[in-house]
Amino acid sequence: MKGHIRERSPGHWAIVIDVRDPQTGERKRRWHSFAGTKREAQVRCAQLIAQAQGGATVDPSKITLAQYLNRFERDWVSLHTTVASAQRYARSLAYARRHLGDRRLQTLRPADLAALYATLSRAGLAPRTVKHAHNVLHRALEQAKLWGLLRDNPAEMAKPPSIPDEERAILQPESARDLLERLRGQPLYLLASLALATGLRRSEALALRWRDVDLDAGRLTVEQALEQTATHGIRIKGPKTRHGRRTISLPAHIVAELRSHWRAQQERRLALGMGKSPVDGFVLAAIDGRPQSPDTISTAWGRAMDEIGMPEITLHSLRHTHASMLIAAGVDILTISRRLGHANPTITLSVYGHLIHGTDDRAAQIMGQVFGNGSKRVADSGGRPENTR
Repeated sequence: MKGHIRERSPGHWAIVIDVRDPQTGERKRRWHSFAGTKREAQVRCAQLIAQAQGGATVDPSKITLAQYLNRFERDWVSLHTTVASAQRYARSLAYARRHLGDRRLQTLRPADLAALYATLSRAGLAPRTVKHAHNVLHRALEQAKLWGLLRDNPAEMAKPPSIPDEERAILQPESARDLLERLRGQPLYLLASLALATGLRRSEALALRWRDVDLDAGRLTVEQALEQTATHGIRIKGPKTRHGRRTISLPAHIVAELRSHWRAQQERRLALGMGKSPVDGFVLAAIDGRPQSPDTISTAWGRAMDEIGMPEITLHSLRHTHASMLIAAGVDILTISRRLGHANPTITLSVYGHLIHGTDDRAAQIMGQVFGNGSKRVADSGGRPENTR
């Protein structure tokens, strides 16, 4: 079995594989499009030859959507996403498999996807769930284009239902202080206080180790996060994005609360015969020193909020509250973005831009200061520009 590559344009290649029909013995050529370097195209060519020799070659025109999605999960999702994300991908792709799995991939049309979204909506799925199913299917079909299995991505022209605007649950300063007072002395207090003061995500706060906290300098460093999945249980992973690795300055009251928590944690461990907490010990550790379950914490938080009459406040609401307070105080969006660990300020603006008020009047004042004197001279001269010669 042979194969070779041809350059169609800079960075774009045609991979040609010679195969034989197992029934007729007839020699056929399979063409695949590939984008990348010459070396990458050669590697892909070798992979396709190996697949063909192993009997894995299937005429692209005959591949069903279900067959393709199986391959997409095996060859792309498993390599490029976390375990938790892979599970979300699988849940979303299950809708397409169930309703369109028997359709041939290359006959899939935008109208088919529009019908899928309508079916899911009529079945009672939330618009956000349908939108996520669309996004995942769009990613899968886009990869089919890159692999040379599709010429066009039908998801480009199929629009999922729009997601209604939802007000994010954000606490006013007085309500935030009230929430902390009601939680004071309870296990969730420090988590809530830390989230409000730093904007940490639940997964980041629960993964925080004492080695990540410099109480003398008043700073903490986000180096990792917790992930809980059905497949692997609770495990450590990197932050959500590379920008998630960041250093955050701490207000004085949080430094004092962390010092107090450190002392209480050591006393409890010594009383249990566990010895002092190691440097790698978790700040918000369970009683046995291991990290707490994110799912259990969220469940406990929901119960606590019901008890104090704030059922709409989630743990993530505390992150939103932190950002809104900084915006209200006039902190620049770049600083806020870095503090939250967003990939770029555009994300911060898309989430919190509607909270930025009161700057238009200031803009008018600045323009008045720049051009006001010139306008006054024109007025004083009876509306005629002054002779500057």
